Amino acid sequence: MDLFEKCKNLERVRVAKEQGVYPYFSELTSGQNTEVDINGVHTVMIGSNNYLGLTSEPAVINAAAEGIKKYGTGCSGSRFLNGTLDIHVKLEKELAEFLDKPAVVTFGTGFQSNLAIISALCGRNDYILCDRENHASIYDACKLSYAKMIRYRHSDMQDLEDNISRLNLTNSGVLIVTDGVFSMSGEICNLPEIVRIAKKYGARVMVDDAHGLGVLGKRGRGTAEHFGLEKEVDVYMGTFSKSLASLGGYMAASEEVCEFVRHNSRPFIFSASITPASVESARASLKILREHPERVQALRDISAYMRGLLKARGIKIIDAETPIIPIYTYDDIKTFKACVMLQERGVYVNPVVSPAVPEGSSMIRTSYTATHTKKQMDYAADKIEEVLKELEII
Repeated sequence: MDLFEKCKNLERVRVAKEQGVYPYFSELTSGQNTEVDINGVHTVMIGSNNYLGLTSEPAVINAAAEGIKKYGTGCSGSRFLNGTLDIHVKLEKELAEFLDKPAVVTFGTGFQSNLAIISALCGRNDYILCDRENHASIYDACKLSYAKMIRYRHSDMQDLEDNISRLNLTNSGVLIVTDGVFSMSGEICNLPEIVRIAKKYGARVMVDDAHGLGVLGKRGRGTAEHFGLEKEVDVYMGTFSKSLASLGGYMAASEEVCEFVRHNSRPFIFSASITPASVESARASLKILREHPERVQALRDISAYMRGLLKARGIKIIDAETPIIPIYTYDDIKTFKACVMLQERGVYVNPVVSPAVPEGSSMIRTSYTATHTKKQMDYAADKIEEVLKELEII
């Protein structure tokens, strides 16, 4: 069979495009903000991960520009060799201090961070206990590690304990890995129970806090701060592409663990280092987060306001404590239609359809920013209600 034969099998894409309900690859002609220009329409953006609203912050933009002026556009090498700048080291020290961890290692992207961390720390004789709704990068990292991955039912702590209790751990290490905030549902993991189970069975705990940093905790330090368990999590992973308005990722752990990853992680050793602009924009964003924790509260307030608007309109949502608010639309095609109709009316949202969720459980994923206004939320909620009624979803 021709290797490329599979490339012809895109029936769902073809049908969606023919029906005019294909919702992907929309073109923005403005910067990422609470309002954007997309496909020629001025639009309220409630589909980005710009949680603290820092992508358009002048201090962040200026820091990125100064980084380019001093260091150029790229590093032309890996951190392991010629690609380590003094600002890489400064970013790692500043982030370690903020997270109250001994050390930090940075990576080119969030996806790469999980590949780099898990594939280095886990090997063929080890076990990884993985929540079924963890991010795709965690699943790929588990494959790359050659460890035996065991998936436990989403947030089902009894299933986690049942699985770990059956393992023969005489010559094996165990890692329990979970999203802190699950990216599709906005739900927060049951970290207290995960920590309890890990201690009982001698396992290590890793939290992917990509959607937790800048969102949870009094100071925005993430899921562990939210639960008061900062000393109990062995490895934090996170990204710069969300709250920190840049591109890249990191792990925070003990100095010993970080040093091991620096010298044993192939995705780290054989990848170019983060560009100067990305480093400096992340540093500037982190500085704002440290000095202005009120942004974290503003994010909670506007998310709670929107949650209230949607509930008042009889719209079924997944009710969590985060700025991710998924709205049930049930049917895949109706979900695509809802996204396209909303975009035409000036509201951008994201489709979540099967197989990412079970058939009949499709959703539109909405997410919010600390700098959103109530006026924008009122407009978005009105348009969502209008479209869902036209589609007979509500």
